[in-house]
Amino acid sequence: MNTPAEPSQPPSGVRSKILPGPPFLRHYVDYRLIAWRPEGVLDDGMLDQIAEWLVEIELESPHFKRFVDFSRLTEIAVRTNHLFEFARKRAEDFRGNEPVRASLFCDEWIGFGIARFYETLMEDTLIRARAFRDRAKAAEWLEVPATVLTLEDEPEP
Repeated sequence: MNTPAEPSQPPSGVRSKILPGPPFLRHYVDYRLIAWRPEGVLDDGMLDQIAEWLVEIELESPHFKRFVDFSRLTEIAVRTNHLFEFARKRAEDFRGNEPVRASLFCDEWIGFGIARFYETLMEDTLIRARAFRDRAKAAEWLEVPATVLTLEDEPEP
Protein backbone atom coordinates (compact mmCIF):
# COMPACT_ATOMS: atom_id res chain seq x y z
CA MET A 1 0.00 0.00 0.00
CA ASN A 2 1.31 3.45 -0.87
CA THR A 3 1.90 5.95 1.86
CA PRO A 4 1.99 9.68 1.14
CA ALA A 5 5.80 9.55 1.17
CA GLU A 6 5.95 6.92 -1.58
CA PRO A 7 5.76 7.88 -5.27
CA SER A 8 2.41 7.17 -6.86
CA GLN A 9 2.15 3.99 -8.87
CA PRO A 10 0.40 3.78 -12.23
CA PRO A 11 -3.08 2.25 -12.02
CA SER A 12 -2.81 -1.53 -12.29
CA GLY A 13 -4.29 -3.11 -15.38
CA VAL A 14 -4.63 0.19 -17.25
CA ARG A 15 -2.66 0.24 -20.49
CA SER A 16 -2.49 2.84 -23.19
CA LYS A 17 -0.59 3.33 -26.42
CA ILE A 18 0.97 6.56 -27.59
CA LEU A 19 -0.64 7.82 -30.78
CA PRO A 20 0.97 9.87 -33.52
CA GLY A 21 -0.34 13.41 -33.70
CA PRO A 22 -0.42 16.24 -31.18
CA PRO A 23 1.58 15.67 -27.97
CA PHE A 24 0.06 13.53 -25.22
CA LEU A 25 -2.43 11.52 -27.22
CA ARG A 26 -3.20 8.08 -25.86
CA HIS A 27 -5.36 5.20 -27.01
CA TYR A 28 -6.88 2.96 -24.34
CA VAL A 29 -7.73 0.03 -26.58
CA ASP A 30 -9.57 -1.96 -23.89
CA TYR A 31 -12.01 0.93 -23.38
CA ARG A 32 -12.26 2.24 -26.98
CA LEU A 33 -11.03 5.57 -25.61
CA ILE A 34 -8.76 8.25 -27.03
CA ALA A 35 -7.39 10.65 -24.41
CA TRP A 36 -5.67 13.95 -25.02
CA ARG A 37 -4.05 16.15 -22.36
CA PRO A 38 -2.88 19.39 -23.95
CA GLU A 39 -0.26 21.37 -22.08
CA GLY A 40 0.61 25.04 -22.21
CA VAL A 41 -1.49 27.48 -24.19
CA LEU A 42 -4.77 26.38 -25.76
CA ASP A 43 -5.05 28.58 -28.83
CA ASP A 44 -6.61 28.46 -32.28
CA GLY A 45 -3.61 26.60 -33.68
CA MET A 46 -3.79 23.85 -31.08
CA LEU A 47 -7.52 23.40 -31.76
CA ASP A 48 -6.84 23.15 -35.49
CA GLN A 49 -4.13 20.57 -34.86
CA ILE A 50 -6.43 18.27 -32.88
CA ALA A 51 -9.28 18.75 -35.38
CA GLU A 52 -7.06 17.65 -38.27
CA TRP A 53 -5.88 14.64 -36.32
CA LEU A 54 -9.44 13.64 -35.35
CA VAL A 55 -10.62 13.77 -38.96
CA GLU A 56 -7.76 11.45 -39.97
CA ILE A 57 -8.32 8.92 -37.18
CA GLU A 58 -12.10 8.95 -37.64
CA LEU A 59 -11.66 7.82 -41.24
CA GLU A 60 -10.27 4.56 -39.87
CA SER A 61 -12.38 4.16 -36.74
CA PRO A 62 -15.03 6.73 -35.81
CA HIS A 63 -16.52 4.73 -32.92
CA PHE A 64 -14.27 5.57 -30.00
CA LYS A 65 -14.91 7.65 -26.92
CA ARG A 66 -12.97 10.86 -26.42
CA PHE A 67 -11.55 12.36 -23.22
CA VAL A 68 -9.87 15.77 -23.17
CA ASP A 69 -8.13 16.83 -19.97
CA PHE A 70 -7.58 20.60 -19.82
CA SER A 71 -5.99 20.47 -16.33
CA ARG A 72 -2.44 21.14 -17.63
CA LEU A 73 -3.28 24.27 -19.58
CA THR A 74 -1.48 27.39 -18.44
CA GLU A 75 -3.41 29.81 -20.63
CA ILE A 76 -6.45 29.86 -22.87
CA ALA A 77 -6.25 32.11 -25.91
CA VAL A 78 -9.00 30.78 -28.17
CA ARG A 79 -11.03 33.30 -30.11
CA THR A 80 -14.79 32.85 -29.67
CA ASN A 81 -15.37 32.84 -33.44
CA HIS A 82 -12.74 30.15 -33.82
CA LEU A 83 -14.49 27.94 -31.28
CA PHE A 84 -17.76 28.35 -33.20
CA GLU A 85 -15.97 27.43 -36.43
CA PHE A 86 -14.20 24.48 -34.78
CA ALA A 87 -17.51 23.05 -33.52
CA ARG A 88 -19.23 23.56 -36.87
CA LYS A 89 -16.37 21.88 -38.72
CA ARG A 90 -16.25 18.98 -36.24
CA ALA A 91 -19.96 18.33 -36.74
CA GLU A 92 -19.60 18.48 -40.54
CA ASP A 93 -16.43 16.37 -40.71
CA PHE A 94 -17.58 13.62 -38.34
CA ARG A 95 -18.07 10.52 -40.48
CA GLY A 96 -19.68 8.21 -37.95
CA ASN A 97 -23.28 7.15 -38.20
CA GLU A 98 -23.73 6.53 -34.47
CA PRO A 99 -23.34 8.97 -31.57
CA VAL A 100 -19.97 9.10 -29.80
CA ARG A 101 -19.18 10.50 -26.38
CA ALA A 102 -16.64 13.26 -25.84
CA SER A 103 -15.82 14.23 -22.27
CA LEU A 104 -14.01 17.49 -21.59
CA PHE A 105 -12.51 17.84 -18.11
CA CYS A 106 -11.17 20.90 -16.35
CA ASP A 107 -11.10 21.72 -12.66
CA GLU A 108 -10.42 25.41 -13.37
CA TRP A 109 -13.38 27.68 -14.10
CA ILE A 110 -12.15 29.20 -17.37
CA GLY A 111 -11.27 25.85 -18.92
CA PHE A 112 -14.54 24.40 -17.70
CA GLY A 113 -16.37 27.36 -19.23
CA ILE A 114 -14.76 26.70 -22.62
CA ALA A 115 -15.70 23.03 -22.29
CA ARG A 116 -19.32 23.92 -21.45
CA PHE A 117 -19.43 26.30 -24.41
CA TYR A 118 -18.26 23.51 -26.71
CA GLU A 119 -20.82 21.15 -25.15
CA THR A 120 -23.57 23.63 -26.02
CA LEU A 121 -22.28 24.10 -29.57
CA MET A 122 -22.30 20.34 -30.16
CA GLU A 123 -25.94 19.85 -29.15
CA ASP A 124 -27.99 18.14 -31.86
CA THR A 125 -24.91 16.50 -33.42
CA LEU A 126 -23.64 12.92 -33.25
CA ILE A 127 -20.75 14.09 -31.05
CA ARG A 128 -22.20 14.02 -27.53
CA ALA A 129 -19.86 16.43 -25.75
CA ARG A 130 -20.11 16.90 -21.99
CA ALA A 131 -18.06 19.13 -19.71
CA PHE A 132 -16.97 17.93 -16.25
CA ARG A 133 -15.17 19.32 -13.22
CA ASP A 134 -15.05 15.86 -11.61
CA ARG A 135 -13.04 13.02 -13.19
CA ALA A 136 -15.12 10.32 -11.51
CA LYS A 137 -18.31 11.68 -13.07
CA ALA A 138 -16.59 11.93 -16.45
CA ALA A 139 -15.47 8.30 -16.11
CA GLU A 140 -18.98 7.20 -15.20
CA TRP A 141 -20.41 9.00 -18.24
CA LEU A 142 -17.78 7.47 -20.54
CA GLU A 143 -18.33 4.06 -18.91
CA VAL A 144 -14.64 3.56 -18.06
CA PRO A 145 -12.93 3.00 -14.70
CA ALA A 146 -12.02 6.29 -12.98
CA THR A 147 -8.36 5.17 -12.83
CA VAL A 148 -8.17 5.34 -16.62
CA LEU A 149 -8.88 9.08 -16.65
CA THR A 150 -5.96 9.87 -14.34
CA LEU A 151 -3.76 9.25 -17.42
CA GLU A 152 -0.97 8.08 -15.11
CA ASP A 153 -0.20 4.73 -16.71
CA GLU A 154 3.06 4.18 -18.56
CA PRO A 155 2.02 4.04 -22.23
CA GLU A 156 3.28 1.40 -24.62
CA PRO A 157 5.22 2.67 -27.63
